[in-house]
Amino acid sequence: MNTLIELYDERAIENVLAADMFRPQRIIYLCPTEVAQSRERQKQIGDFFRHRGWNPELIFVEASLYKVDRIVRQLLAISEKFPDCAMDVTGGSDAELFAAGLFAAQAKVCVFTYSRRKNRFYNISGAEFAENLPCNIMYSVKDFFLMAGGTLLPGRVDNGILKEYLDNIDPFFDCFLQYRRDWNNIITYMQRVSPSEYGQVPSMYVQGSYTVKGERGGRICAKEDALKAFQRIGFLRDLDIVSGEKVSFRFRDVNTRAWLRDVGSVLELYVYKACLDANIFNDIISSAVVRWDEVLGHGSVINEIDVMATRGVVPLFISCKVSDIKTEALNELAILRDRFGGKGAKAAIVSTGRCNAAARHRAAQLGIAVIDRDELETGKLAYRLKVIMKVDDDVES
Repeated sequence: MNTLIELYDERAIENVLAADMFRPQRIIYLCPTEVAQSRERQKQIGDFFRHRGWNPELIFVEASLYKVDRIVRQLLAISEKFPDCAMDVTGGSDAELFAAGLFAAQAKVCVFTYSRRKNRFYNISGAEFAENLPCNIMYSVKDFFLMAGGTLLPGRVDNGILKEYLDNIDPFFDCFLQYRRDWNNIITYMQRVSPSEYGQVPSMYVQGSYTVKGERGGRICAKEDALKAFQRIGFLRDLDIVSGEKVSFRFRDVNTRAWLRDVGSVLELYVYKACLDANIFNDIISSAVVRWDEVLGHGSVINEIDVMATRGVVPLFISCKVSDIKTEALNELAILRDRFGGKGAKAAIVSTGRCNAAARHRAAQLGIAVIDRDELETGKLAYRLKVIMKVDDDVES
């Protein structure tokens, strides 16, 4: 097979997976008008393949979404020009799939498909090379964004340094569980005594008042036990507290400074480590920021996924909330999953609160797994991630 015919699909992975697996010299996309006329979208697909290490010839043929006879004629013309062609019928519209069946019967071309459930390719007609063939591709987070016309940008977290803090993350989360009710005030206190220093390298040394201004004009006192706990886990050093008067300490470094000044960082770090502990993912990123690059008429939009992980060709999108789960958060997560992951992608929302029945119902409608405080307190988050990804512990071991 030197030429692969692809039926263009709204789900980006359907357009690249078979090609990336078999790597033909040429790919011909039967696509709607907006794609056939979009040089930007065509360039994005080419950029994805070049990122993956190869550079096939790409041909985009405008096809009707409904006129079967016209589609059949187009396919017959392609097969006459490229008699070595094969066709992937994993994606495409209903009309295209119907036309593909008629075309295959007339032209006797090789036809195959991909099963998401079994992660295998299957021969439909004359494609012995795809007979019960396991898909061994392993995509990264960046790959999933690129294939859908997005760009992975630097996030709030330098993922390259997180391995240096793995031993601190569980103790940090234990601190959160212990002081959960006061967490917002504790973090607000840390923000007040260590203000941002825009344009400058922040100071690690802090000396501040024992009582600071809180939200809405209230007052917040230093939580002495929490500060001592932060020192025990190595996030603070040289802690000195004069009760009722002043507090001084040093942050371990700029990263711990950022985490102790941000309410949600503790949960994101904990979820990131749980993904590592699950030992089933080939790529994990905390704070995955994606820019949608003028995709089919949409202007550039930037979104952030708190934690994203990939297992082979299946991505997992995770939203972390240190508050109640809102419908808006569920809807946004579903949009990102569908846009950048496709039909087989997984999504989960992790909350330190307890999820109410209405939010659970909406999550179920959207196919989003819910993990709330009750499950977090069991310490079995890594196991739950395996369940979401449908990984059998017996198989993994």
